[in-house]
Amino acid sequence: MAKLNFGTIEENVVTREEFTLKMAREVLADETVAVIGYGVQGPAQALNLRDNGIRVIIGQRKSSEKTWEKAIADGWVPGETLFDIEEALQRGTIIQYLVSDAAQVQLWETVKKYLTTGKALYFSHGFSITYKSQTNVVPPADIDVILVAPKGSGTSVRRNFLAGAGINSSYAVYQNFTGKAQQRAIALGIAVGSGYLFPTTFEKEVYSDLTGERGVLMGALAGIMEAQYSVLRENGHSPSEAFNETVEELTQSLIRLVDENGMDWMYANCSTTAQRGALDWLPKFRDAVKPVFEDLYESVKSGKETQIVLDKLSAPDYRRHLDSELATMRASELWQAGATVRQLRPKK
Repeated sequence: MAKLNFGTIEENVVTREEFTLKMAREVLADETVAVIGYGVQGPAQALNLRDNGIRVIIGQRKSSEKTWEKAIADGWVPGETLFDIEEALQRGTIIQYLVSDAAQVQLWETVKKYLTTGKALYFSHGFSITYKSQTNVVPPADIDVILVAPKGSGTSVRRNFLAGAGINSSYAVYQNFTGKAQQRAIALGIAVGSGYLFPTTFEKEVYSDLTGERGVLMGALAGIMEAQYSVLRENGHSPSEAFNETVEELTQSLIRLVDENGMDWMYANCSTTAQRGALDWLPKFRDAVKPVFEDLYESVKSGKETQIVLDKLSAPDYRRHLDSELATMRASELWQAGATVRQLRPKK
């Protein structure tokens, strides 16, 4: 393993240079990877595995007509590489369980029937295993249970792979029956296109993931944008000005500088007026939101967030409510302004 040095802390990681794709192919040579679910992560991971020469099949219900047709459009062939879920479960030696968290609970009794001795059960989220007292997802003792969690959406996993960049992933072993669980996990992590792999546990993965999604990555980001946009509009700024100062400059300029070389480098490449203001206000924002993050983390750790997910996502009218909530967001002035501004971006 390679070592990353974070000042006083060292971290062991796995890179594509030390665990090559050739090595991953050798580890997985006799495996059939059955990807169960073709929604968010499923297509990206399955296509990346296939493109990297791994034997992959898809398990998807024909009754989910839109998803079944998407799989066919992506080149999966019914009866050859595309099967009903139960047949794919039977054929697979590694089961990539990539349906949604709520669907994992609903489908578990079916999946469990096909987890015969020596197979591997693969997750990309620690949710079902960590909160097993709520999900009742308890794997049999005679299989490997592993995790590879790409740090990005399925869309990003595929786009980065096609661009040759990859996306970083965490990996973990929950159960090592065969003695080769870690090798299986790392090989799959490399084969799905990870930039590098860092070790975690199922518990730490889900705690960090749920906190991140509800926090900086999605919930906090959207909330802060709404707050700043509202204040600017209330003080007489036009929708274009408010949106550009709140969203467009962040996504089209500043966050790209952060990605390129870090936050300090982004600061160094802004005006001295912007630097001074940012440095002065940073601690105020940090101190204001830290208690919110502490509440959020405790809600995740206690299982409260898990119960909310399971209760809401299992409701028969959940999709209708979700579409309504997203439509409300889309119809807001902030994101209507965004739609207009995006159309006015210079064409490449």
